[in-house]
Amino acid sequence: MKSLISWTIRYIPRKYLQLFSHIFLRIAAVFYRGNRVRCPICSRSFRKFLPYGRVGRENALCPNCLGLERHRLMWLFLQQKTDFFTKQLKVLHVAPELCFLKRFEALKNLDYITGDLESPLAKIKMDIHQIPFPDNTFDVVFCNHVLEHVKSDIDACKEINRVLKPGGWGILQSPVYDLDKTLEDTSITDPVERERVFGQRDHVRKYGKDYAERLSTSGLNVREIPFVREIDPHLIHQHALPETEMIYFCSKG
Repeated sequence: MKSLISWTIRYIPRKYLQLFSHIFLRIAAVFYRGNRVRCPICSRSFRKFLPYGRVGRENALCPNCLGLERHRLMWLFLQQKTDFFTKQLKVLHVAPELCFLKRFEALKNLDYITGDLESPLAKIKMDIHQIPFPDNTFDVVFCNHVLEHVKSDIDACKEINRVLKPGGWGILQSPVYDLDKTLEDTSITDPVERERVFGQRDHVRKYGKDYAERLSTSGLNVREIPFVREIDPHLIHQHALPETEMIYFCSKG
């Protein structure tokens, strides 16, 4: 299973994975019945989660809702640290994740809009470098695991800052590595070389510890919140949360 998932996410285009992967993984859920781990997003329990990623991270992917470790952490953060589930909010979700999509759409308090250049899950086709909405439109913007793919992450963040209302906020997650400074080289265009240097064929940069500082040059206020450290160790294990993941929380600058 680990090798199959690793090969699939490496070579099959993401838009096809978004359309069809949930069908096959929900079949796999039958074989993972149990109660050792629990997904807080869909409230389903399993003997363990599925492996995921190019290196086959163990106990990572919920076979029911397709939530990963970072998604489960974000869900808990939204529940415990924000009014996302109760306040009337206008929300832009860039490249919406399948585990969140239907659940956010069902929330009566949200005016929920999804957008992306390629994702078949998004309702609006848009380039994050030119978000097609007026200034000060949204209370909340989510943009997760997108900025490592785009031509200019700083220009994209300028657009997020522009469309956020005064007092608006967002979450901007990306893979961040143990590097002092973000690695970026626009001359690298070969997919194989990009995978070698940046970790994935469709990545154009590899973020380092300067991630929040870098994105803040756009005008956004971006800060690191070590939310996982506040969670009971038993729940970290039960939900299979990423123990070193920061929540990158932004507000309008």
